[in-house]
Amino acid sequence: MSEREAPRPAACACPQRVDEPSPKPDACAVIVAGGRGERFGDPRGKQFVELRGLPLVCWSLLAFDRAPSVGHVVVVCAPERIAQVRDEVLARVPLRCDVSLAVAGQTRQQSVLSGLNDAPDRFDLVAIHDAARPLVSTASIEEVLAAVRRDSGLGGAICATRATDTLKLAEDGVIIATPDRSFYWMAQTPQAFRRRDILMAHKAAVRDGYEGTDDASLMERRGGRVLCVQASRDNLKVTLPEDLAMAEVLLERRLILEGCGLGE
Repeated sequence: MSEREAPRPAACACPQRVDEPSPKPDACAVIVAGGRGERFGDPRGKQFVELRGLPLVCWSLLAFDRAPSVGHVVVVCAPERIAQVRDEVLARVPLRCDVSLAVAGQTRQQSVLSGLNDAPDRFDLVAIHDAARPLVSTASIEEVLAAVRRDSGLGGAICATRATDTLKLAEDGVIIATPDRSFYWMAQTPQAFRRRDILMAHKAAVRDGYEGTDDASLMERRGGRVLCVQASRDNLKVTLPEDLAMAEVLLERRLILEGCGLGE
């Protein structure tokens, strides 16, 4: 595949929705691609660096586009990047879903709220995802959405992995406790919610001047019950250049083993 050639979705690779054999899309994806990526050290921003011949954000788009539950995608980007997203991202990959662009805010939380405001009202569910996690699987997307869909009392569901390293609580570098790691999960995205509920949680955070570390934390502070859904450790976040090198290796392996939904 040449660098400029757009991959084609492979119909045989598309999974079914977890809880319905003949699904009607009921979810909107919000892909946050508005970060500056100062730690990554590339003037293009990490969302637009090449990963296996495509801008990094393209891989998240392809995963959500293949999800049977997803009927619309909102990409949140800096206002000066809107033309770039249209010309260098959306033009590079053929997509089933309609895609709209929302303007990023000064913080990730503001950017997510912008994306939620742009999500069409006809979708009951929303899956919020960081573009810096290009290896998200369509199966994981479907699993978190299905968890929320099945349980009307659930505030949300997030992709996460169990902590495997020994954890230390330290003050000024001095260990003061070794907590039981069996209670700890490492949060990822996507994080799925009912669109109306997470929108209310974001608006409450704005009103209260609260800045959360992720979207689930905004739901938690309003008393919502959020479920951790075991996801792959391959769903890494590209923050530093060495993360991109690891993503290259993992994606190459996926393309060889699974095709990742792409034709030749």
